[in-house]
This record gives sequence, C-alpha cells and structure tokens, in this order.
Amino acid sequence: MKEVLIIGIGAGDPDHLTLQAVKAIAAADVFFVLDKGSGEGPGAHDLTRLRRDVIRAHAREPYRLVEARDPERDRTSGAYTEAVEDWRSRRADVYERLILDDLGDAETGAILVWGDPSLYDSTLAVLEEVLARGSARFGHTVIPGVSSVSALAARHRVSLTRVARPLHITTGRRLARAIAGGTGLPGGAGDVVVMLDAHCAFAEIPGDADIDIYWGAYLGTPDEILISGRVGDVAERIRGTRAEARARKGWIMDTYLLRRAPEAGGRPPDGADRG
Repeated sequence: MKEVLIIGIGAGDPDHLTLQAVKAIAAADVFFVLDKGSGEGPGAHDLTRLRRDVIRAHAREPYRLVEARDPERDRTSGAYTEAVEDWRSRRADVYERLILDDLGDAETGAILVWGDPSLYDSTLAVLEEVLARGSARFGHTVIPGVSSVSALAARHRVSLTRVARPLHITTGRRLARAIAGGTGLPGGAGDVVVMLDAHCAFAEIPGDADIDIYWGAYLGTPDEILISGRVGDVAERIRGTRAEARARKGWIMDTYLLRRAPEAGGRPPDGADRG
C-alpha cells in the first residue's frame, strides 16, 4: 500500500529537524513540493528553496522530487471560511493527482510542512479529503515538528503556559474583533498566541493596558527579529520594524504572545530586543 509521510520540519532553523524527521526523510521515495508561484511573493520561493535544501541534505538516493503549482487562495473574499474551504479542496485535487500518478504501489511519499503539521496547517485536512473521495488509497503518518509558537517562546525564554491559566491560540482577525468589541483578549484569557496578523491588531490594545507582548519574525532563520515589552511601549516599534523588514525582504512571517502582567514577579524590560 502507498504511504504518505507528513513531516514537520520546524520554523526555519535546519537544526529544528528532529531525529524522527531525519529518518522519515531518508525513508521517502518521492517528495511532493507545492510551489506557490510568483503570486504569493518572494517568500514563497524562499520557503520552497529551503525545502529543497532539507531534502538534499537528508534524503537517500535514488529519490524523486515532484513539484506542482499550489492553488492560489482568494484573499479578497469577504466570506473567509468559504474561501479557505475552496482553496483546500483545490489543494486536494493537486495531492490526489500526485498520489495517483507519481507515487507507485508500495512507495513512500513525503510532504515537508513548516513547523508542526498539527498546528495551523491545512495538509492533514487536505489529505483527509483526498482519502474521503476514495480514488486514492494510502496510509499516512504524521511526524511532529518544532512549531513557530514553540520557537517563539524558546527564543524569548518564556513558558507558553502559567499555573492554572489557559492558553488561547487565535488569529489577528479574531484579536481585532475582540478588541473592537470591547472584550479585551479573546476568550478572557491571560495568555494569547496570535498568528496571521498582517494588520498588527495588537496596536489597537489601549496603551494603558497591563499587557506584555513577545513578538518574533523569521523565527529560526538568520533574519530573526525579537521584540518584547509592555504593548503600549513597544507597539509602534514593532509595527515600524515589521514594515521595514517586509519592505526589505518582500515578505514576512511573524507571531506573538500577549500576556497579562503577572500579579507578582517581573516582566520583560520595556523594548528589549534581540536579533
């Protein structure tokens, strides 16, 4: 039976590869790489190149590299959920064809996923849709990886969780909605990880709020940028740094942790940064 490995390869640092991931890469006969094309900006090509570098470093000859164009997502639609579902379905079309046409019986295929495939990635849902269609039969195994969320906390030397406190993971869109609605941090949580925030929703948090931010961009790469401090003190600095970095590189990937100040103990020095 055909087998597909979904391999988490970390947030960007080649050393993020686990031993399990290295062994899985070495066991693969075929690697499927979706190229997002020029429409997704320079970052898409950078990420595809890094995937190829990982494969060259750890795959065992002979292996095949099969590339296909990743369908573009409609980012202008007001119906966000429907647009994502349509994009995933068109992605399923691509993977279904690749598994049927380019993966032989008893062969092992591999898909390299940034970070951890089980956190903020659509690959698992897409492959489940392919299986549900019934035309392609295959087993699949997930190899966990170092997520950008874990890398963020490690680089800032903080824990994601605190005793008896929930951790909430959300998007910039939902954070903006919570702030505009006057409910504060989503879900009333004291610790919130925010991903996919192109519009810097954190900057709308009232300046006198006792909330800290731990922000990071290009985590695990030579271009890594880290800034932390009270939101009201560093929000504009982060926004300016983000805009400059995006203009310089043509793309940016960032995430951050929002944390209500503890009742006791210290907070990060205002404006502290490392990069």
